[in-house]
Amino acid sequence: MTQPGTTPTVERNDTRHRYEILLDGTLAGFTAYRDHDDQRVFHHTEIDDAFAGQGLASLLVQQALTDTRTAGKRIVPVCPYVAKYLKGHDEFSDITDPATPGILDWLKTERA
Repeated sequence: MTQPGTTPTVERNDTRHRYEILLDGTLAGFTAYRDHDDQRVFHHTEIDDAFAGQGLASLLVQQALTDTRTAGKRIVPVCPYVAKYLKGHDEFSDITDPATPGILDWLKTERA
């Protein structure tokens, strides 16, 4: 459980193609992406079991999507968690694209 006064921070790690959420410098989870032209394709989100149930995934994805908007990119939700988050947050609908078969094929080659 998070200690009182501990503030989670979200950082973009371009080398590892992911946004990371940290608590006092400890990696608590991440959401992975790959950039495809003007799109940021989110394909996996994971929170360590030790940090589950604290709302960290929601905070992580919200900040990642906000940063994606700031970067001038569009969101493609391949990750089920990101897709679920977007269904409840219409503020990102104007920059969200569907996960088409073409994107899924491209992602397979990027992750290979």
